[in-house]
Amino acid sequence: MAEKELSKGKQLEKELCWEYPNIAKKAPEQREKAHEFAKGYMEFLGACKTERECVNYAEKLLLEAGYERFDSKKKYKAGDKVFSTNRGKAMAITVFGKKSIAEGVRINGAHIDSPRIDLRPNPLYESNDIALFKTHYYGGIKKYQWGTIPLAMHGVVVKKDGTTVEITIGEDPSDPVLYITDLLIHLAKQQMQRTLSEGLRAEELNIVLGTTPYPDDSVKEPFRLEVLRYLNEKYGITERDFARAEIEFVPADKPRDIGFDRSLIGGYGQDDRVCAYAALRAQLDTVNPEYTTVTILTDKEEIGSCGTTGSKSNFLYDYICYLVQMEGVDAKDVFAKSACLSADVNGAYDPTFADAFEAKNSSYLNRGVVLTKYTGSGGKFGASDASAEFMAKVIDIMDKNGVYWQIGELGKLDLGGGGTIAGDVARLNVDVVDLGVAVLSMHSPFEVTSKLDNYNMYLAFKAFYPEA
Repeated sequence: MAEKELSKGKQLEKELCWEYPNIAKKAPEQREKAHEFAKGYMEFLGACKTERECVNYAEKLLLEAGYERFDSKKKYKAGDKVFSTNRGKAMAITVFGKKSIAEGVRINGAHIDSPRIDLRPNPLYESNDIALFKTHYYGGIKKYQWGTIPLAMHGVVVKKDGTTVEITIGEDPSDPVLYITDLLIHLAKQQMQRTLSEGLRAEELNIVLGTTPYPDDSVKEPFRLEVLRYLNEKYGITERDFARAEIEFVPADKPRDIGFDRSLIGGYGQDDRVCAYAALRAQLDTVNPEYTTVTILTDKEEIGSCGTTGSKSNFLYDYICYLVQMEGVDAKDVFAKSACLSADVNGAYDPTFADAFEAKNSSYLNRGVVLTKYTGSGGKFGASDASAEFMAKVIDIMDKNGVYWQIGELGKLDLGGGGTIAGDVARLNVDVVDLGVAVLSMHSPFEVTSKLDNYNMYLAFKAFYPEA
């Protein structure tokens, strides 16, 4: 009798209970495909450390694949491939679908900016025979993580004559790297009493540039002048040009395999370029979609999606309106029938810091893409909160296409929170949910993701763009 009841209970458990499977155990046949997909992703991640570099990289791939620049005055037919860039820091990409745009569009949207160190408007100074840059951090960072690591300098300068100069120093093995100092442990007794958030303070994020003076004793600040001489000879710029520049400092390291089994990827900027690459690859591999596709790569998410290149601008709205007006339909109806995956990452459960997570509602490495129904903080503040109906539609797409997925939140409820571009898309009356991968050490200079998760994210975005 006891055996019968146990058997019945086991059967009932199988029918009613659910646990998200580990892909490495459940589908080991995916490993080879995931490792192959990772090669292209790691190349992208190493080459694209700023939003401008992401747009340039994507544009090159799109042109090679036969895409053309979108022209709002032209007429397009099913299968035509176009893209539009926004000030070199954001873009929209489309393949026209078999169905009329009146049936709505499918949107995959990711952001291509990442936390970093920016230059201040008047950055250059010298102190005690050292030339330095003053900086302003961009996005949510633990400032102490940015000290004593090799940094590369990336950016653009628009000179007085209107020409634009691109700067990259620290990526080539023959280049010098830049550096933020930290206090030696022998003299750090007082510093060690600081809170962790002040381990390095904002005003201490000063970048060491050199210790060689310009060889002229009559010069007031010879170390500062020597840096300007170097930049002028190499790039033709002057100190005044810093006011016409966007210069960022990022980790100089390249992406690397993590673990003896090489199952993980470590590298800078995976939030959110891991999603951006998967969305771009899915777009490139979509040839004859049922619905018109709109892949969005957007800027400024890490500081609130503000500005002309962030998702709070009208760029996405205007772009879709241009598509809509070609068919003479009502844009409001199109938005209402459209759907979006807001491609952004979630924090992976970390057993070393288990106290920060609620284990049952966390996301885990190697369990597939993470559906994040809502983000926000303090009672879902700032969340878009996808509806039950839309969650059902997206989960059905995942299940029918063999995509491994999980659902999770960002840690314990009162410890903090975060946001994505989902709310900005929802304001257009478009159904939207966040979908990404779990990331260890998110917002650090060296984040970690799973190759199996990344591959399933590509499969998810591809499934969201069904072929006709």
